[in-house]
Amino acid sequence: MSTYEFKLPDIGEGVSEGEIVKWLVAPGDTVTEDQPIVEVMTDKATVTITAPKAGKVLETRAPEGGVVPVHSVLVVFEIGGGASPKAPAPAAAAAPAAPAAKNEPAATAVGDIRETLPGMSLMPTAVASAPAQSNGQASKQSYFNEKPLATPATRALARQLGVDLRAVPPTGSNGRVTKDDVRSLVTDGGAAPKPPVIEHVAPVEVAAPLALPPVTPRPAQKLGLPPPPAAVAALEERIPLRGMRKRIFEGMTRSKHTAAHFTFVEECDVSALKALRARLRPAAEKAGVKLTFLPFFVKAVVAALKRHPTLNAAFDEATQEIVVRRYYDIGIASATEAGLIVPVVRGADRKSILDVARDIQRLGEETKVGKVRPEDLGGSTFTITSLGQQGGLFATPILNFPEVAILGIHQMKQKPVVRDGQIVIGDVMLLSLSFDHRIIDGHIGAAFAYEIIGYLQDPDRLFLEMA
Repeated sequence: MSTYEFKLPDIGEGVSEGEIVKWLVAPGDTVTEDQPIVEVMTDKATVTITAPKAGKVLETRAPEGGVVPVHSVLVVFEIGGGASPKAPAPAAAAAPAAPAAKNEPAATAVGDIRETLPGMSLMPTAVASAPAQSNGQASKQSYFNEKPLATPATRALARQLGVDLRAVPPTGSNGRVTKDDVRSLVTDGGAAPKPPVIEHVAPVEVAAPLALPPVTPRPAQKLGLPPPPAAVAALEERIPLRGMRKRIFEGMTRSKHTAAHFTFVEECDVSALKALRARLRPAAEKAGVKLTFLPFFVKAVVAALKRHPTLNAAFDEATQEIVVRRYYDIGIASATEAGLIVPVVRGADRKSILDVARDIQRLGEETKVGKVRPEDLGGSTFTITSLGQQGGLFATPILNFPEVAILGIHQMKQKPVVRDGQIVIGDVMLLSLSFDHRIIDGHIGAAFAYEIIGYLQDPDRLFLEMA
């Protein structure tokens, strides 16, 4: 008999720690391989960790509510067999060590906050589920899925064997890659294809900075609150800044201090859009889909982005390049009890309005209960944020860094409008768009805004131009 220390794996996309929500096992329990053992909440979602091997639980290293860093021991198992199954040191590893999965997109309440640019490895690829049975070696080598579904235990096995999960055809339920799929690719000698190359625009040329006198660095100082009087201290509550709120804090700070924000606000008469939605709503309900206004905004944004591609871009600070994305993954900022989170409608340009509505409905339901899937977060190319009935007159949206534009939707109100020289009552809302002025000039931002407004005021154009 031997012991096995199971460490908290890379839950994905730059996550550095997880909070223990609920233990599903206790010391003394016997578990099977892939049995759920603990629920862990990250700054993005709640995930269930499964047992990497069959055995007996000897010790759990963190209490419920505790925060565990990635790669620290989470639970200790007693397993059968001879030698200890702990991962060998890198020098003694039989299989080549796979590179750490640090280039996957990270999503947080305000967007991606990591050292590498989100979306740099993303391009529109065929992400359809692979067939249950492979048709030979050639088909296995040609398969490529940028966002494979797999449990943390399967991901750990893939890293140990040097397998790129993106190249593994899945046979599990809902298109999930299993451990047997990984082992099968190694047995068959499968090789991972190289990820597609994303288009880069020529680096931005920046004028040489002015010569300034050297500044003597000073140690960073953290400003704290003065201690309150004893009579007041008992009336205060101190909440640690961690989890989702910490990522919101960091992401907002980075976006505001990095991008040069400017905001453009304009009215939009959505009377025709309101009438169109009313006509289509019964058909959508028959299909089991709740048709809101958001799908129309998503399609209008995509149509406008195709006419103004630099708005569907991001800036790679490391290489000083503007990266124009030729795919359209639209983030929908959603308010939750834990904070703001941005699930993503993937491939919005290839979906119908009904398909987009179905995605938004699913993402909204999963986000509210904290069960949004990691593959539905991060890597968005443009973000839409809305407060619905609490939208107010207008606001200044903060960019979902490193995106260069964001659309804010506000409350729809009945106001007098002029049509054909006559004053009538119309349904009007204000749209506020923020841009990164380092990349987007004012007239480009305004033209983009009016392009969106044009589609919303005459929504029939969406059907005419829809791919």
